Parts: sequence; structure tokens; C-alpha cells
Amino acid sequence: MGALRILDRQPRVDLLFTDVVLPGGLTGAQLAAQAKAICPSLKVLFTTGYARNSIIHHGRLDKGVQLIVKPFSFNELAAKVRDVLDQA
Repeated sequence: MGALRILDRQPRVDLLFTDVVLPGGLTGAQLAAQAKAICPSLKVLFTTGYARNSIIHHGRLDKGVQLIVKPFSFNELAAKVRDVLDQA
């Protein structure tokens, strides 16, 4: 997957922004786990077109993950990214 190759080559990446559902059989949660194995300090923000409760309660994402539901505005995305990056 392209994101993992970038993490291998890029010395500093602060945030992975990924959809919950990805093409090719890998889920966003699986991508995030592999990415965090490469870069443990990496923060992750998920997005989805599904309702938040549907995604969390059907086991696709763990509770407490950072999620922004589509559709979202540029300002909403920017605020969410800032929130995720500012978390300790």
C-alpha cells in the first residue's frame, strides 16, 4: 500500500488520514495498525460515509478513535485535524 511505503521513506509524518473502508481488502483500521507499527507516534484520523454509531458498534473501529463523518466542510476537516494533532 502506498501510504506504508511513504512512511518507510519519510522521516516525519504526523497524521494518517484514511477512510474506514478501502479498496483491495485492507481496512482503514488495518492500515492504521501497520502504519503505527512503523511510526508509533503517528496520529490517525478516520473518515467514513457511514453513521458514526454504525461503524463503531459493528466492530469496524474501536471506541475512542478519531472519526469525521462525510460529508464535511473544509473548515470542519481543518478543525478536526488540528484537534487530533493537538492531543497528547
